[in-house]
Amino acid sequence: MKIIIGLGNPGLKYENTRHNAGFMTMDKIAQTLHEEWNHEKFTSKFIKTKVRGEDVILLKPLTYMNESGIALRQCLDFYKASPQDVIVIYDDVDLPVGKIRLRQKGSAGGHNGIKSIIHCIFTQEFDRIRVGVGKDPKISMINWVLGKFRPDEQREIEEAVDTAAQAAVYAIDHSFSDTMNHFNKK
Repeated sequence: MKIIIGLGNPGLKYENTRHNAGFMTMDKIAQTLHEEWNHEKFTSKFIKTKVRGEDVILLKPLTYMNESGIALRQCLDFYKASPQDVIVIYDDVDLPVGKIRLRQKGSAGGHNGIKSIIHCIFTQEFDRIRVGVGKDPKISMINWVLGKFRPDEQREIEEAVDTAAQAAVYAIDHSFSDTMNHFNKK
């Protein structure tokens, strides 16, 4: 089983903001797998599907970013799954717009959604796909991550979301080490 969770904030107000790069990637994954977000479960928009024989759960939490771990904990408990079954996709201000980086473990790095996940699943050891959203030292962090991408960044973020979605789908039936070797080169 694979549980792929993308982080973001629910509602039209936050659509296409930097902090919702995880949601944008989840939408691309659902589109790639010919699935739709028609169900809610685990305080999330929810899809259960099979990919090349593997059970796959896709989640977009309906909690706000700083409570993302609640949805993941509910899902892990229901399926009796472990953090090793999880891939978390989220925005990263320390990566330039258009870049992605895969990691197998690490700290929250100041990201409130990751802090919540670590708090709720009791470990920092889970697979991650970070989508670069850059930063601007002239703009406060909260205004930056809750702001929309600039027109000159659209192509880069679309490519990053597309590549992050490809990496997540690839990781369904490949080891995450292999996935990192394949996608961290791009």
